[in-house]
Amino acid sequence: MIKQLILLVTTIILGTACSSRPGESVPNAGRYSQAKDSIPQRQPTLLEMTDPVPQAEPLSRGGNKPYSLFGANYTPLVQATEHREAGIASWYGNKFHGHLTSNGETYNMFAMTAAHKTLPLPSYVKVTNLDNNKTAIVRVNDRGPFHRDRIIDLSYSAASKLGMLQQGTARVQLELLQSPAMWAQTDRQTGTAEQCFIQVLASSDSNRLNQLQQQILQPQALPSEIKPGSGIFRLLVGPTASKQQAQQWLQQLKAGAFPDAYFFDSRQCS
Repeated sequence: MIKQLILLVTTIILGTACSSRPGESVPNAGRYSQAKDSIPQRQPTLLEMTDPVPQAEPLSRGGNKPYSLFGANYTPLVQATEHREAGIASWYGNKFHGHLTSNGETYNMFAMTAAHKTLPLPSYVKVTNLDNNKTAIVRVNDRGPFHRDRIIDLSYSAASKLGMLQQGTARVQLELLQSPAMWAQTDRQTGTAEQCFIQVLASSDSNRLNQLQQQILQPQALPSEIKPGSGIFRLLVGPTASKQQAQQWLQQLKAGAFPDAYFFDSRQCS
């Protein structure tokens, strides 16, 4: 009888904790074989709960453009170098294990990952459980959760490390540790990157370039900056991580709204 009671309580907790998974809020939610999320049959190992080491990664091709859901609009913070946030965390498990995340990777509930509505994909975040002061570092590679006031959906391993599996949710604080924008900023300061930029437009009207940067370049998730000089403002895309990426971005821009785009300094890009 006691075992049956424990099982019933666990089922109720899971129904509350995992029903907020973003997969249930997107158009292709029907691809999942389970109607509701469920707890894995085993606990994560100590190795699986090891914090990932934040590292420099470029923006993923998927999941970084503005999107709308249930009447709400979301704009990914692709240029973010600082971000702190407090709120409620939940977690997701069996139902989504093995399915694609928003940036095209495969969700592994035993990896230290998470879903967030607007943080860059990928990025690294330190999560602190405000109820027990336990911490975990996760790699954000998915979108969500889209449920009330919840700010992050953690993998099964991350939730276990934070000691929140039994409660299903927890009060947490998030701190951005590493993002593509932070990596690019560091490289510009240290001079370690191949400083390759693509000029898309030059004008004496800086306001025009600012509007263009917001309306066109950010939705494409390309890093950009406006460089002043001799009364002329130049809207530049970059820096790129490699010469190969520079060629890809130039082709993308020329095929789109900027057919006259060119390498700002061809010696760095060719």
